[in-house]
Amino acid sequence: MNYFMLAGASSNVGKTTVTMGIMAAFKKRGLRVKPFKTGPDYIDPMFHRFVTGEPSINLDTWMLDEETIRGLFSRRLAENDLGIVEGVMGLYDGHSLESDVGSSAYLAKTIDAPVILIIDGRGMAKSAAAMVKGYVDFDPDTKIAGVIINRISTESHYLLLKEMIEAYNDVTCLGYFPNNPDIVMDSRHLGLVPVEEIADFRDKVDMAGALAEAHIDLDTLWKISQHDQEVRAYADPFADYAVKYQGLRIGVPKDRAFNFYYDDNFMALKHAGVEVVEFSPLNDASLPESLDGLYIGGGFPEIFGAELAANTAMIADIKSKLEAGLPCYAECGGLMYLTNSMTLNSGETNPAVGFFEADAQMTKRLQRFGYVNIAAYLCGKTIEIRGHEFHHSLVSTTEALPTAYVITKKGKTWTCGYRQKNVLAGYPHIHFYSNPLFLTSLLNVVLEHQAGQA
Repeated sequence: MNYFMLAGASSNVGKTTVTMGIMAAFKKRGLRVKPFKTGPDYIDPMFHRFVTGEPSINLDTWMLDEETIRGLFSRRLAENDLGIVEGVMGLYDGHSLESDVGSSAYLAKTIDAPVILIIDGRGMAKSAAAMVKGYVDFDPDTKIAGVIINRISTESHYLLLKEMIEAYNDVTCLGYFPNNPDIVMDSRHLGLVPVEEIADFRDKVDMAGALAEAHIDLDTLWKISQHDQEVRAYADPFADYAVKYQGLRIGVPKDRAFNFYYDDNFMALKHAGVEVVEFSPLNDASLPESLDGLYIGGGFPEIFGAELAANTAMIADIKSKLEAGLPCYAECGGLMYLTNSMTLNSGETNPAVGFFEADAQMTKRLQRFGYVNIAAYLCGKTIEIRGHEFHHSLVSTTEALPTAYVITKKGKTWTCGYRQKNVLAGYPHIHFYSNPLFLTSLLNVVLEHQAGQA
C-alpha cells in the first residue's frame, strides 16, 4: 500500500492548494491517485475528485471508530494506488483538550500514515526550524516524515529555510510552492467556493500540478508513501441487508445547489441493495420515476434560491409527493429547501418547497459549528449517533413541529430533526457508518410506506 498525509501547521497555510498540485502531478505521472479528507469537510473532496477523477473519502475519527476508519480507508486502495490524505485545520487540532480524536494527527496514527507538514514560509528564517521542531516533538508517535514550505517568494529563501529546518530536525524538506495568487481559490461562508462554481479551475489545477512537478521532490515523496502491509478485507455492515432492501430506488439531488454528501453514505446504500438515482432540482422538470424515497443533502440552496424557485414544476412535484407520504431524509441545506422560503442576508427572499411551515434565514455569523451527539428517535427506538453541524442559517417554524433529535454538545442540549408525515429533516450531517441502525431505520420507513401502498 502506498499513502501519506499532507497536513498543515495551521488552517490557511494553503494545504488544499498544495494537495491539489501534488495530486495532479502524481496523476500526470500515470499513478492512480486515491484521495481522502480528514474530518467532515465536503468542499475539499470536490476538489480532490476533480483533480484525480476518483471519489474522495472522508475519514472522521470522531464520528467513526478506529476499526471502521481502517476498513473504509483500506478498501479504497488497490496495491499500486497512491493514497493522499489531506488533513484538517492544524495537525493537532482535534475534538478537545483531553482528546486528539478528530485531528489529522489522530487519523495519521490510526492508519499509520507518514505526515508531510505544510508550513507558511513567509517572514521566517530560523523560526521555521523552531516551529517544525515543536510539531515533531509534541507527539513522537505522529510520524512527521517531511516538510513542504508554501508561499515562498524566491528559491534562495527556500534554501535558507531548508537549511535551518534540517539542521534542527530529523526531517527532510521536500520542496516548496511559490507564492502564486493565480492558484488561490475564493471563499464564502462555509469555506472554499465549490469546484462547479470556479470557471477557471482546470487552469488552476494544471498550474498547481506544474508547480508541484517543478518544486516538490516527488520521487522521495513516493518512497515515503510505500508501506509493507497488505490491503485488509473489510466486512461492510450494510451487506447483511442487501436482500431486505434490494431494488429500493432513492432519489438524490446532485447539482450546484446540492452537493454535500459523504461518498461512503452512497456506498452504504449500494451495499444495502439500494439504487441511488440522481436528479437536479435546478434543471429537471420533475422527480425521476418510480422513486421509493428521497435523500436530500446539504449544499448552497440559498445561493441558488432564485433558480430553484423558478423551477416551479420540480417544487410542486416534490411537495405533492412528500404530502402523499413519500419518505425523505434531509440534512442542513436539504432542510432549508423544504421550508416555505429562504432569505439571504441581502434581504432577498425566494420561495422554497413549502413542505414545512417554517422559513430559513441566513445570518451573518455562524450559528452552529462542530461535532454533536444525537439521540434520534426513529421507528419506535432511540438510536445514538454522532454528527456534525456547520451552518449560517436559522429555521424558524410558524407552527409547532415534532422533532426526532435530542442533540447534546459540551453540556448544552437542544432539539432538531423535524418530522412530518414520512419526512425527517435536520441540521446535522450524519455519516451512516457511525451507527448502521440509523440508515436501516430510515430504509424501514421506506419499506413500510411501500407496504401501505400495496
